[in-house]
Amino acid sequence: MANLTLSDGENLYYEVHGQGPPLVLISGLNGVGAFWKPHLEALARSYTVVLHDHRGTGQSSPSRIDYSVEQMAGDLVELLDHLEIGTADFVGHSTGGAICQVLGIERPERVASLVLSATWTAADGYFRRLFELRADVLRAMGPEAFVRVSLMFMRPPAWIRDHDATQSEEIAAMVANFPVPEIMLSRIAALLEFDRRADLGRISAPTLVVGARDDMVTPIYYSEELASLIPGAETAILETGGHFFPVSAAEEFRGLVLDFIAGPAAQAGVAQ
Repeated sequence: MANLTLSDGENLYYEVHGQGPPLVLISGLNGVGAFWKPHLEALARSYTVVLHDHRGTGQSSPSRIDYSVEQMAGDLVELLDHLEIGTADFVGHSTGGAICQVLGIERPERVASLVLSATWTAADGYFRRLFELRADVLRAMGPEAFVRVSLMFMRPPAWIRDHDATQSEEIAAMVANFPVPEIMLSRIAALLEFDRRADLGRISAPTLVVGARDDMVTPIYYSEELASLIPGAETAILETGGHFFPVSAAEEFRGLVLDFIAGPAAQAGVAQ
């Protein structure tokens, strides 16, 4: 557990776990590395696992800037430089998957492989309406309502039913760690502006795109589009798990990740 002072003087909280080839886990809109907690023990047995709280979230600086996915990727590159990590495998979920797209396009020399989890290509009518609704809820009703509404989109109904007893505790924890609303609104705006479709053909790293059929935030047509635009990309579609399938279908997701990142490294002899 440590803090990196970025080039502009702001702080980026990060953690490093385990030993082995570097594996960087990048979380979604909420931005906190703790999203990956269900996977840390298993992944750290074979990899040096790096995670961080995005700027503006968690224990990183609450920077009131105009956020962009490219800026988020730039912060991560600074962290890699600080840790003296030249090349790594990357797993990015949702917003983290957009960050991975930027890395694959702009910093291919840093990328051994990419796993793009529940992510998207560019905002369409559905995506825009969903995130504008969430932003309106935040403005009108505040962080608790935002979290409560958002969680209803993140997991399958049956999962919510079966974990009803823990939902209040989870909501309270998320509200307690919620960023300044201004920051969250700027991060949402960054997602709506993101569009690197014209550049996806430049990604040369082995890439696995993972989606879930019942994901209401990034429907599987995004996964299909990504796989069609990234040369040689593989696709894995889970039958269920919702948008948070790395948590709600943790073992299945982790199995896909481990099988994939071991494959490209073994076949290409990538020096990590």
